[in-house]
Amino acid sequence: METVKWIYCPICKNKTRTKIRKDTELINFPLYCPKCKQENLINVSKLKIKIIKEPDTKMQSR
Repeated sequence: METVKWIYCPICKNKTRTKIRKDTELINFPLYCPKCKQENLINVSKLKIKIIKEPDTKMQSR
């Protein structure tokens, strides 16, 4: 039987609507949490989830 695992939100720690298997590979995947309504970029490889830290966007000054 394949190992299937839910992905949890890195912010609020609740279950998202996304499942991964042992052979799932995701790169720059936009993970959306329905509870906290935030989106985070993640990488997934061999059931290991890594959150991608992006720099905050800055306003352009004129």
